[in-house]
Amino acid sequence: MGRVPHDVTALDRARLRVGTTVGDAAAWVSRRLGKGSGASIRGQILTRVQPDAFKILLRGRRIAAVTGTNGKTTSTHLLAAAVREFLGADAKQLVTNADGANLRYGIASALAKAPKATVAVLETDERVVADMIAHGRPEVLVLLNFSRDQLDRNHEIKFLGRGWRQALEKAGEDGPVVIANSDDPLVTWAAQKARKVVWVDTASTWTADAALCPACGSLLTRENPSEDAPTGRWDCPGCDLTEPRADYVVRGESVRLPDLTSRDLKLNVPGKFNISNAAMALAAAVEMGVPVSKALTGFKTVQSPAGRFAVTTINGVGVRLVLSKNPAGWAESLPMLETNTVVLAIDSVAADGKDVSWLWDVEFEQLRGKNVICAGPRAYDLATRLAYAEVDHQVAVDLTDALRVASVAPQPVDLIATYTPFQKLLKMGGLR
Repeated sequence: MGRVPHDVTALDRARLRVGTTVGDAAAWVSRRLGKGSGASIRGQILTRVQPDAFKILLRGRRIAAVTGTNGKTTSTHLLAAAVREFLGADAKQLVTNADGANLRYGIASALAKAPKATVAVLETDERVVADMIAHGRPEVLVLLNFSRDQLDRNHEIKFLGRGWRQALEKAGEDGPVVIANSDDPLVTWAAQKARKVVWVDTASTWTADAALCPACGSLLTRENPSEDAPTGRWDCPGCDLTEPRADYVVRGESVRLPDLTSRDLKLNVPGKFNISNAAMALAAAVEMGVPVSKALTGFKTVQSPAGRFAVTTINGVGVRLVLSKNPAGWAESLPMLETNTVVLAIDSVAADGKDVSWLWDVEFEQLRGKNVICAGPRAYDLATRLAYAEVDHQVAVDLTDALRVASVAPQPVDLIATYTPFQKLLKMGGLR
């Protein structure tokens, strides 16, 4: 099993070996049946056979973990690309969970497939961060943002932030260097207990989840925008929590570095929010010893991470696929739309979050003048919201029907979907 630590018992090694073998077989069947990459089922079987697989497989590697509500997958791809560019001929030393399987079993699945890899860049679910800090002892931890997401599963986001804060405090001097989004008050509060923080001003525009101070509950204030704080610095009038001075600052499509020079990112993924993701990934890459020039070169190789922003043909219709899972994501995605006809696909199973009340927090009014096609099992909920927003729309619940309606428009047609319909669209387009 390659890098399995020497102090692991023979029984644990055997369980790890059996779990990996059986998991590989299940993954093969999953791919043959067109169910996906098989990463999740491999990890689920592996961790059933060897419950300590997550802990064992993390050990002995240099780890960078990436977490947050929005942007985990793209940021992980960007950071992995930067590290891969730096490693060059030794790129096989890198392992990453590129398919986005970010729970314990998904991470274990990825690590089991690369037992000899010495460097791991791991997308990490918000609920797994404390265990990642405790068992993986990551060198770098990227904290992107907090936003309401899958409230029936994650509940109050401050609960998650408190867990991060406590885990960092417990780790003490053995904890990671944290790359933290200084625009997000909850991230800032959580990162306060880290042994070292590199602050990134991501020029975030979504503030609906950051109205109250996470420390004392006071209503936060925000200054007017300035050169050092493009969206205005936030501050708590009730306690000493305030937006820290950033080491990296997003300015348009460039990033100001700690030495006060600026670099254009020139990404091949669209959207202002991906500039922010790249700034966070850049800070993490530099902390891991990757030169800025190498990181930026690596970034250019990322085009459609895990199918996001992919342009493909589905049932003869050209589409550009965008994944948006919560109000913050939709707020960033809607301004990206380029086509007059757009398809919006909504579902509410476990992976999407069963509560769709978030639809009323999205400014769909900006779609006025476009022809919107509502698709997915919760299409009528979306249609109701669009009616109140005075947006022209029609309903075609089935994705195939929605694409047929969209086929009369100039292509590719922009298509935004929540997680479950997005995965179905990837499969329909032959992207998974």
